[in-house]
Amino acid sequence: MKAVITTKYGPPEVLEIREVEKPVPKDNEVLIKIYATTVTAGDVEMRSLELPFLYQLVLRLGFGFTKPRNKIPGTELAGEIEAVGKDVKRFKEGDQVFGAAGMTFGTNAEYISLPEQPGEMEGGVAIMPENMNFEEAATVPFGGRDSLHFLRLGNIQEGQKILINGAGGSIGTFAIQLAKLSGAEVTAVDSAPKLDMLRSLGADHVVDYTKEDFTESGEVYDVIFDVIGKASFSRSEKSIKQNGTYLLANPVAQMIPALWTRMTSSHNVIMQTASGTIAELNYLRELIEDGKLKTVIDRTFPLDQIVEAHRYVGKGGKLGNVVITIEHNNKT
Repeated sequence: MKAVITTKYGPPEVLEIREVEKPVPKDNEVLIKIYATTVTAGDVEMRSLELPFLYQLVLRLGFGFTKPRNKIPGTELAGEIEAVGKDVKRFKEGDQVFGAAGMTFGTNAEYISLPEQPGEMEGGVAIMPENMNFEEAATVPFGGRDSLHFLRLGNIQEGQKILINGAGGSIGTFAIQLAKLSGAEVTAVDSAPKLDMLRSLGADHVVDYTKEDFTESGEVYDVIFDVIGKASFSRSEKSIKQNGTYLLANPVAQMIPALWTRMTSSHNVIMQTASGTIAELNYLRELIEDGKLKTVIDRTFPLDQIVEAHRYVGKGGKLGNVVITIEHNNKT
């Protein structure tokens, strides 16, 4: 089968398309023929390791010091089950599914084998929404589940005011919709080219961060959800209500100020890596099938243009999601 291989950490050109052995599912696994996957900002960071030194060191120790141990990148997928192990109960051949490989990666390929019941940080798969195609469904497992996870931690209530910083990406576009479903008043912060899209998703207010600093507006919020981890803690504190909540999806750059704020203020600072569940996938599927949640796709690339896709995402500024489509032939 064809798969993307990360030869080492570095620029997009370290990615190569190679023929590798097609996986065989274990007794507790399903073999999925992948039709769509994605490239996220997280995928770009894992490939380049252009991160603060200490975090880079942790990742090298965890995933491979000079090159990734799990050489096939990618976390999200949508496809069709081709085979099931003898112990699998929830799926059958031909089921259309969506899900994630978690920290084992491997979805930028024609096939992947995944356990029916994943362990911690392994992602998991569920039946696809009936009203989505493969490209659309592939964007839900990361952005949809992460936004749902953090908003639940923030205990968003009807009538509360939430600001979402970095609202135009994979997580933020879902977070706007989920916050609105909770009855919140949503302010979305991103760059000018994304503002119309943010309004179309339900944002009550939009802020172009290149022209306006939300911390200087005088507005205060019950919750600030910093998706990209770039807002200044020292300035943001005055924009959070007493006993308000600061949700931090990308704690790398803000670990120390976040810990200090947690210790010295009344604000509830929540920072962690989300670990999605199958129950969350099923919940998101219900919302999608009820017409309450949709995805945003900026561009699609075929698998053999994976370098171009990484280069595009790495420039920043994508609207929602970037999808990789996979064509199959009789030999794969």
